[in-house]
Amino acid sequence: SGERATSLTRQLLAFSRKQILQPRVLDLNTLVSDMQKMLERLIGEDIVLTTELDAELGRVKADPGQIEQVLMNLVVNARDAMPRGGTLRIRTAGVTLVGAEARRLTGGAEGRYVELDVDDTGCGMSPEVQARVFEPFFTTKDVGQGTGLGLATVYGIVQQSGGHVHVESEVGAGTTLRVYLPEVEEEESVETTRASGSYAPLAGHETILLVEDEHVLRRMAREILEMNGYVVIEAPDGAAAIEQVGRYDGALDLLVTDVVMPNMSGGELATRLKSLRPSTRVLYMSGYSDDDVIRYGVAHDEAAFLQKPFTPRQLAKAVRAAIDRLE
Repeated sequence: SGERATSLTRQLLAFSRKQILQPRVLDLNTLVSDMQKMLERLIGEDIVLTTELDAELGRVKADPGQIEQVLMNLVVNARDAMPRGGTLRIRTAGVTLVGAEARRLTGGAEGRYVELDVDDTGCGMSPEVQARVFEPFFTTKDVGQGTGLGLATVYGIVQQSGGHVHVESEVGAGTTLRVYLPEVEEEESVETTRASGSYAPLAGHETILLVEDEHVLRRMAREILEMNGYVVIEAPDGAAAIEQVGRYDGALDLLVTDVVMPNMSGGELATRLKSLRPSTRVLYMSGYSDDDVIRYGVAHDEAAFLQKPFTPRQLAKAVRAAIDRLE
């Protein structure tokens, strides 16, 4: 129940464009290839999955986890439109949109885009359904068969990533959903590639200062970190954390702190700690929305960040990535 509530909350945040994103420069071809096996299991044996990946594809700047969510939602939507099986195609291409085509597909935002298409040979949609397909909670499925948030989530993530999404469909002739993300000239992020590895080691021996005002969560986080080999110093708030640091003479490798806390925010704590221990890295945690996190002094697109709630593995991965992060 907790996981379902978490998923629903994140989808609502994504649609309202308040989801906290951690954009990195990435190659959509690599993302599609890495997900292909999982997607094949997801759609079942009666649907044939094919890919057409542009070998000269440019890079985009987006949150890899959120773009994976976009692709998975599009594929699930296509699968549901083909209850008796069919063909599903994922295609990538580099496109330049100008003039009338830009107005039709991106609302007039001209430029160079990376296009990600998901085509199906399913039942298709009427013009009336197409007009409402990105509305939250709108669904043509039976009661209990869907939340109506799948494509709304896609819309929110893509919009928040600076892109656009377009639907083309005809009843009885299938559907194509096209995602357009702005192309960037930057090289693919090394830390993204490394962090995405499924078998990256999660354990360590470093010393971590854990600051969290919620006692139960702090105790759980400490147990997870100690199980992974870390030495943990804990504090319930910023003032106690600074006091702990004043009494501790050893190396302090990472600060793991909640963002929104009484009296001193996580951003303020990190600034004060950096003046005392300049080499200490920082991992922020929060369950609040994008705007709230920024308001408390954290530029999350430049910081290591972990969205609450999280699983033990997600915490361990985030800690390891923050310690190993390239400056």
